[in-house]
Amino acid sequence: MVSIGNAHNDLIHDAVLDYYGKRLATCSSDKTIKIFEIDGETQRLIDTLRGHDGPVWQVSWAHPKFGVILASASYDGKAFIWREDNGQWSNIAQHAVHQASVNSVSWAPQEYGALLLCASSDGKVSIVEFKDDGKPDSISFPAHAVGVNAASWAPPSVSGSIIQTGAGATINAATDGNGSSTTSTAQETRRFASGGCDNLVKIWKFDSSVGSYVEEVALEGHTDWVRDVAWSPSVLSKSYIASASQDKTVIIWTQEGSGPWKKNLLKSDKFPDVVWRVSWSLSGNILAVSGGDNKVTLWKENLNGEWESAGVIDE
Repeated sequence: MVSIGNAHNDLIHDAVLDYYGKRLATCSSDKTIKIFEIDGETQRLIDTLRGHDGPVWQVSWAHPKFGVILASASYDGKAFIWREDNGQWSNIAQHAVHQASVNSVSWAPQEYGALLLCASSDGKVSIVEFKDDGKPDSISFPAHAVGVNAASWAPPSVSGSIIQTGAGATINAATDGNGSSTTSTAQETRRFASGGCDNLVKIWKFDSSVGSYVEEVALEGHTDWVRDVAWSPSVLSKSYIASASQDKTVIIWTQEGSGPWKKNLLKSDKFPDVVWRVSWSLSGNILAVSGGDNKVTLWKENLNGEWESAGVIDE
């Protein structure tokens, strides 16, 4: 286990390893982001990124196919894009369309392209697309009354191989029942979940006819703010979304195929305190839950479809 002491001068809000597990990015109320190099049991501070005017709530690494790129979300209402070139970090873009705190940033699966999803206390979500010419395009739209606390991309839903076209667009190729090849652009499969201060979890899907995202369904189950949502990266026949709430509960939402979403409390009784974050393992079969009691609990689904404890981390 790697332990990093005195990394920041204030509360640390997020810590995320990169794709290869070699770099760790942390962010804090001290308005900074720190980049560490991880080597076995040792760690080394590489750089401290400054520029935000408020606490930094969350960081997210882009897929390495796009370069060494990190996004950050801050109370100052902005999302910053940072890039490393030849060992030097720089701020290459600022996304400043929101009127209040940006609470969450999340890079899309690399099949969708260089897309960044942002959730804000102004009640809107925005998606920024970074194109080959370097000019970003963005859309934003109302998602939750009062505010949006978190958002999470779904894994690509079209099965089959991934093809890179000459224009750089990503296409999912599948085969129909007659063995003929059918194609569907990856953008038509884009979906994400959001959680807000209206106690709802909402599912959104890209609609090419309007060039934006439309609400598929609003999921009711929590009785207080939804603090976090996490869509499982598993691409099995069933989709899983975990939502954490101020009401001290975690709900697992499941969907088989294109059927209705079903809700299941992670455990029958409430957690000891507010549940702040939920996070899936890379394989999508283990869920980590963290809350105000300063503990991280691990959960997995048994063969009967029930969720059971898989361990506790309370250091």
